[in-house]
Amino acid sequence: MKNVSFALIQLSCSSNVSENWQKTLSSIRDAASKGAQVICLQELFKSVYFCYEEKQDFFALAEAIPGPSTDELGALAAELNVVIVASLFEKRAAGLYHNTTAVIDADGKYLGKYRKMHIPDDPGYYEKYYFTPGDLGYQVFNTKFAKIGVLICWDQWYPEAARLTALQGAEVLVYPTAIGWDLEEKDGEINREQYQAWQTIQRSHSVANGVPVVSVNRVGTENGQQFWGGSFVSNAFGRVIFQASHDQEEIALVDVNVDSSEYYRRTWPFFRDRRIDSYQGITERFLD
Repeated sequence: MKNVSFALIQLSCSSNVSENWQKTLSSIRDAASKGAQVICLQELFKSVYFCYEEKQDFFALAEAIPGPSTDELGALAAELNVVIVASLFEKRAAGLYHNTTAVIDADGKYLGKYRKMHIPDDPGYYEKYYFTPGDLGYQVFNTKFAKIGVLICWDQWYPEAARLTALQGAEVLVYPTAIGWDLEEKDGEINREQYQAWQTIQRSHSVANGVPVVSVNRVGTENGQQFWGGSFVSNAFGRVIFQASHDQEEIALVDVNVDSSEYYRRTWPFFRDRRIDSYQGITERFLD
């Protein structure tokens, strides 16, 4: 069995972009020094989660991808011999922006990017104001250590996205994330229910597709949100093999078996028994 050391870097963020950037670079070095092979960063790690309100000033945070950030991460990846999965705010053209994750191989090569497909618009998560839905489709990146499928935050709730990524040969699904509890919501049971739903839906992607899931969330209080951390890894049958705290910054290294799909798909052959001839309705908005 092939184990790959994944680093989940769960951090808090401030309004100081330079400070966030340097803290993340330092965390990458720390993780690599401990033996990490694939470094997974949380969603939009360079800034606060700015989608809590609709404000034109925040568009200034966007950048070209590839660009200076991926260049610097590429140099660091090559120096440390690590793969980096980095969530960034992409400026594609004037007035056109995406929530994008870049994947950089262990030799520093920029392998490409995934643009978030599902864009939420809810109180505290006004992403439709900022992000155009992705148009690159679902993708798998063949890195030195594993074939990595990348999806982003709100994509977590859609089994179709996980399935289509797994069908392309992903050995592991990685979800950079920014999600938390409303500080005005004092009911602890509701908070626990929300977190369990978030983790359960992702664990179900492991079960249905026979692939591990790596989900990396931020922590800390920002603009009415208590980001719930709880970054976790589930194995290819949905068992949680690591879970971070809800309130602490963490650099966690987790050994992930990236070739276990063969075993689980032989034992539970969901792919074999899929009735692809009966799924035409899945592309309809609703079956009236």
